Amino acid sequence: MKNREFERIFLIVLDSVGIGEAPDAKDFGDLGSDTLGHIAEKMNGLNLPHLSKFGLGNIRDDIKGITPADHPEAYYGRMQEASNGKDTMTGHWEIMGLKIDTPFITFPDGFPNELIHELEEKTGRKVIGNKPASGTEIIKELGEKHMETGDLIVYTSADSVLQIAAHEDIIPIDELYRICEIARELTRDEKYMVGRVIARPFIGNPGQFERTANRHDYALKPFGHTVMNELKDQNFDVIALGKINDIYDGEGVTDALRTKDNMDGVDKLLDVMDRPFHGLAFLNLVDFDAKYGHRRDPIGYGEALEAFDRRLPEILDKLTDKDGLIITADHGNDPTYSGTDHTREFVPLFVYYNHIEEGKELPLRHTFADLGATVSDNFSIPMPANGKSFLDKLS
Repeated sequence: MKNREFERIFLIVLDSVGIGEAPDAKDFGDLGSDTLGHIAEKMNGLNLPHLSKFGLGNIRDDIKGITPADHPEAYYGRMQEASNGKDTMTGHWEIMGLKIDTPFITFPDGFPNELIHELEEKTGRKVIGNKPASGTEIIKELGEKHMETGDLIVYTSADSVLQIAAHEDIIPIDELYRICEIARELTRDEKYMVGRVIARPFIGNPGQFERTANRHDYALKPFGHTVMNELKDQNFDVIALGKINDIYDGEGVTDALRTKDNMDGVDKLLDVMDRPFHGLAFLNLVDFDAKYGHRRDPIGYGEALEAFDRRLPEILDKLTDKDGLIITADHGNDPTYSGTDHTREFVPLFVYYNHIEEGKELPLRHTFADLGATVSDNFSIPMPANGKSFLDKLS
């Protein structure tokens, strides 16, 4: 039986903000990973007063600088990923009700020659790079050669991604997007099964290259019907902000808004909160992962967390009495850990709405799909096969 029902749910994914190793972290090579805990140590304490009031310190009382709230203002808890993976798409798809048993393929030694030759043949351009690399470092290394030759800078990461970098003055945006669409078609089947192809345009001169906001992701379509599909089919609104539209390849989305960075994402969310709609607004804040986690920058990561926390009151001020706010993450990315990979961790879960008498701890969720099930339960649409609603835990 429902204790609470919302007309609008605002779901924010703090990309990669894990809260300690999951029970199966060893299986993923992530024993000892702890995104929030290790960032707090490097920062000599995190200053997150609003998330602390929500109950961050009640989830874990050993995060430096974070103290438990005597009277938490939100429901709080942790979620554990059930799917076989720790990447962005797996985490997000599970949030919306899917369970991924076969992980996406990664390419720690670069892409097979056969694939590179096909890409060169179909695009009419040679490929340089073809190795795992930081996006900023590889354009620093190969950007000048690219400008001289027009060759495509192809690289990957610890994720299942094929990234193509090109200078906007050398390869116009429309052509780069077309090239990425070709790469997407070449990597859809089980032979390669790349999760995302990403266009990475940049500008500037050698020694001063800068990536632009014209990034575009070409993801595989979800392997099944998601909660977002069901919402759209039942004529609810599903507003995707940031890279959410790309992650689900547009499936189940009724409106999509791009964002430049975390703060622009918050700005866009605040604009959406002023709009009348009935359904879900779904935001991903990617900077935590892309700018700080993968680049192993714990101080930058901590400062970004504090910057988000400072904006949280603006979001709360715009919530109506018929709105619900959910904040969570999709995986970990401990910036103090070895390599540049994501880390297999629990993720935090907060549920807030106006007039909560006192927040309580939610039981551990053994799958991210519990969140999607809760959204389904709220809007009285068919529930996903995976997941159990916790709506009845909200008074």
